[in-house]
Amino acid sequence: MWQLVLRFVLELAALVAWGLAGWELTGDALGGWLRWLVALVLVSAAAGAWGTFRVEGDSGGDNEAPVRVPGAVRLAVELVVLLGGAVAVTWAGVTAFGVVLGVLVVIHYATTMRRTTWLLAQ
Repeated sequence: MWQLVLRFVLELAALVAWGLAGWELTGDALGGWLRWLVALVLVSAAAGAWGTFRVEGDSGGDNEAPVRVPGAVRLAVELVVLLGGAVAVTWAGVTAFGVVLGVLVVIHYATTMRRTTWLLAQ
């Protein structure tokens, strides 16, 4: 149960990380409007990929998967969203947030190896 709570918190933190990375890396181009646009696009892309590409029967939701993908593809999507968010926000200069997010992602996958193995078997 606590892994599901951690996973949910990681999902939210990763979205914040992508938005913050887009905000910090863009600067004040176009009077700051580009910051909003890039942050919004990055968050939308991450959330869209997370919610769209799913494995049927996964614990990520009770609804039918909008786009069914093999487990390895889903795992890749998760790693890009979660660890990618950690790397992006670290690259943007928010190092503590990025490192904590990255460490928590590793802890999450280390404690949910049964799910990871199941995903890879799909």
